Order: sequence, then C-alpha cells, then structure tokens
Amino acid sequence: MKKLAVFFPGIGYTVDKPLMHYSRRLTAEAGFDVLTLPYSGFPQKVKGNRDKMEESYKIALAQSAEMLSDTDFSQYDVILFVGKSIGTVVAAEIASRSPIPERIHFVLYTPLEQTFSFPLGDAIAFTGDADPWVKAGIIPELCLARDIPCYIIPGSNHSLETGSVKEDIENLKKIMKKTRKYIRHI
Repeated sequence: MKKLAVFFPGIGYTVDKPLMHYSRRLTAEAGFDVLTLPYSGFPQKVKGNRDKMEESYKIALAQSAEMLSDTDFSQYDVILFVGKSIGTVVAAEIASRSPIPERIHFVLYTPLEQTFSFPLGDAIAFTGDADPWVKAGIIPELCLARDIPCYIIPGSNHSLETGSVKEDIENLKKIMKKTRKYIRHI
C-alpha cells in the first residue's frame, strides 16, 4: 500500500517545531512518503487582524497549491494531511478540491474555526483550552458535530504549550502517542 503524508505548517509554527517534527518522524516510520510545504512571506502582526489573517491564508493556499501541483495523489492509497493552525484550513481546502477526498485523512493540531467550513472526512484534532487564537470551547464543539475525536490539552496555548517544560514534554508525549495510534489505524 502506497501512503503519502503532507505537512501544512502554521504561520510561525514551522515543520521543524515539535508537533510537526515528531509527527513527521512518525509518518516516516510508518512507511509514508513525506512532503513538507515550507510556505513563507506572511505579513507581520497577524493575530487579531482579520485582513492580515485572510492575506496569510491566501498566501499559504497559493503556495501550497503551487508546491502540490506536480503531486499525483491518485498513485497513493492513503493520504494524510497534517496541519497546524492556518495549515489546517489550507489542508481542508486543498482536500475539498481533490478528486479523491475519501483517501485523505487529517491530523489537526490547533485547528482554527475556519477549518470546519470545509468537508472533513476521517480526522483527529488537538486543541488547547487556553488558545488565544480560537473562541473558548468552539473547536471541541465543532469536532463533536463532525464526530472527530478532539483532545484538549489543559492550560495549553496555540502551540499546545503550558509554560512548564516538564508538563509540555509530558503533553507532547501523549499527543504523539495518540497521533501514532491514529496514523497506524488509517
């Protein structure tokens, strides 16, 4: 079975940061071909500025579409889109345009509300209950409505970090354990 994992990072949360780095390693261990999308060129001070957020989304979407234009998704039996923040929205839109959306699965790290404006098939989500980028409680509600397992990391921000190194490492271990289980089930 041929498998592909595509990584859609956030604006400041690149593929080298912990959630993306370790999940990328997990997919490689599970036999996936791995493709990262290193988009860039975002405006400064995006948080809280709707226009800059929209501009950032358009930049990430255009760059992702360009980077994926030569990828033949039809050759893969299983496709996994791993997104972080704005990358979850981009991944959802790219999947909605696909002629084979039933083959696409999602790992959503700190998804934004806009992610759920697109059809999502099989997915798993992780969010923090102290994430300033999303309205409190909205992501678990949206996941529940779609029957998507959603893991809430208590006291964590948009990077799923709490400020305590020890707690963050323990949480990262739990997140990767759930991510690994999900990857193995698809």
